[in-house]
Amino acid sequence: MKILVTGGTGFTGKALIRRLLHDGHSIVALDNKEGINTDELRDWGAEVIIGSVTDKELVKSLMPGMEVVFHIAAAFRELNVDDNYYEEVNIEGTRNVVNAAQLHAVQKVVVCSTCGVHGNVDNPPAAEDAPIAPADYYQRTKYEGELVALEAHKKGLNVTVLRPAAIYGPGDPDRFGMIFRRVNKHFFPIFGDGQALYHPLYIDNFIDALIAVMQPDVGNGEVYLIADEQYLTTTELVNKVAAALDTRVRLVRFPFWPVRMVSQVVEKACKPLNIVPPIFPRRVDWYKQNRAFDISKAKREIGYKPSIGLDEGLRKTAEWYKNEGYL
Repeated sequence: MKILVTGGTGFTGKALIRRLLHDGHSIVALDNKEGINTDELRDWGAEVIIGSVTDKELVKSLMPGMEVVFHIAAAFRELNVDDNYYEEVNIEGTRNVVNAAQLHAVQKVVVCSTCGVHGNVDNPPAAEDAPIAPADYYQRTKYEGELVALEAHKKGLNVTVLRPAAIYGPGDPDRFGMIFRRVNKHFFPIFGDGQALYHPLYIDNFIDALIAVMQPDVGNGEVYLIADEQYLTTTELVNKVAAALDTRVRLVRFPFWPVRMVSQVVEKACKPLNIVPPIFPRRVDWYKQNRAFDISKAKREIGYKPSIGLDEGLRKTAEWYKNEGYL
């Protein structure tokens, strides 16, 4: 099949394209910038287009002949941008993709959202029908992007929305990189009691879920939470990372709310200077908000079954960080 992957040079997009190419598909990757070793995508046989999903005409020009679209592109951790940038990418960019897909009779669009649309989970584990309570502009705009996609489904487009938990694994130096780097220095700050629940998602497991819903009649019009089998506290996660690195780590605890208030001040002070703040609210909130999910719907309806467990996933990730010089 001919497949378009938006966000194709990023961590998830690149891993997905590698699997799709291995399965014999023809791939076009769209992203607004080069990623890590993007030339590998070209070497593997993918066509790489540098451009944005906010460019309506570009998106339309790429759609003729496409059979499946994986819409993964998103504004995620861009800190020195206006909030409306997230709206332009996560909402209007999604609108551009689904409208163009509908215009050109694409068989299926798979939209990557986030478990973060549920905000802090009051009664873990949360299922898909748990309250929608986005805590920041990223989570809010991702949910509104879901609504845009599902509205297109009502108009006849085959759409499935996946809400992944915290994706990690070889190929990405950022998401879990900070945790691994701090643990590797044998010191890890904990803001609060360290008992907030965290639900990882190994990259290969998520790719399995994406592949599972690419057929037009699988999960059509549905939303699925995708995560690994196991969730755990932040303290337990840090200790498991230490075990994966075969090292010891000292946990140092700080009161949550004073740190949270400082992070707000630091973020506001850094914004006009156009520098990335060393600490900011979304990072601090990681220590406080519960993220634990019930994946039984995905297991039951699309046959999702996480094949890589947490200990193995962390070990593979630790090996990649070491081999690539990130530690």
